[in-house]
Amino acid sequence: MPLFPIAAEEALRQLDSFDTVIDARSENEYAEDHLPGAVNWPTLDNQERHDIGTLYKQVNAFEAKKRGAARAARNIAAHIEREVIDKPRNWKPLTYCWRGGKRSGSLSLILSEIGFRVTLIEGGYKAFRAALLADIPRLAPLYDWRVVCGTTGSGKTRLLQALAATGAQVLDLEALANHRSSVLGAIPGVAQPTQKAFDTRIWDALRRFDPARPVYVESESKKVGNVAVPGALIEAMRAAPCLNLVLPDEERVALLLEDYDFFVRDGEAFCERLDALIELKSKKVVEEWKAQVRSGQTQNVVRDLLLSHYDPVYRQSMARNFRQFEQARDIQPQDRSMRAMQALAQELVAGGA
Repeated sequence: MPLFPIAAEEALRQLDSFDTVIDARSENEYAEDHLPGAVNWPTLDNQERHDIGTLYKQVNAFEAKKRGAARAARNIAAHIEREVIDKPRNWKPLTYCWRGGKRSGSLSLILSEIGFRVTLIEGGYKAFRAALLADIPRLAPLYDWRVVCGTTGSGKTRLLQALAATGAQVLDLEALANHRSSVLGAIPGVAQPTQKAFDTRIWDALRRFDPARPVYVESESKKVGNVAVPGALIEAMRAAPCLNLVLPDEERVALLLEDYDFFVRDGEAFCERLDALIELKSKKVVEEWKAQVRSGQTQNVVRDLLLSHYDPVYRQSMARNFRQFEQARDIQPQDRSMRAMQALAQELVAGGA
């Protein structure tokens, strides 16, 4: 059966029609980013790719191609024995590598010779990423965005989770970025995705939304930790109607102590993070905060951080960046609990807010 090449733009539209999406690149390339739902079947693994590349540069292309072909053939055979033997005749895979060249081509040729209908992305991952980046500006303005605003600790993430649980459409950028979007927002032991992977996660979420229904999103800044939100999405968010989530200060402090309990358990880790605020708040202030943390007064530090640092910065940022923030409707859960957030979410969805 012949191979069926497909343009990257068309692959974007047909992605869900394939039974398996196969990334034939090395493990490191796959880890940096890959198509949504793709599985990794390296034609050359990390070490093999390095070795063949070195041979290509230091000896010549012919010797490199011979040895590369031998290793690729062994790897493809292993993939077939492990993954393909039980596949039915009508199995339809989509394959790609870096630029749609030798690695995915070799795998695709053998699969097609078996008798499968194999589709190969022309231009590979590189072309797919270019098409994806061009598609985000098309998708972002399509939706009826509802921006959930609120000072730090007001429970915006909890409300988004409650909205999602009710069946509402939610874009949780912090969850996609593995970061809580502040100086102290890194999650211990959890790495952030690369910028490429973050872009892919956002595109994959955007393409699944229904334009006829609202999409709720938090009032994020341009960066969530070390990754940047696509400009077209930021623009759509900043032009959208806002909801202002309100909680009393003591509830906010308690919520943050719950959500950042790892800092409560590990005071020294909290102190290390506080160093990031020296330039903004002065070394003297930060050292005073550290002393309080070490003496068990973490709650006092969190309250001071909220009232003297986060709240003023947040209000200035919202007034400057979100055009409809001044007209935002205040929404107030009974307390910080998920039960209260779920009740508020149901009220919002029922009222079409």
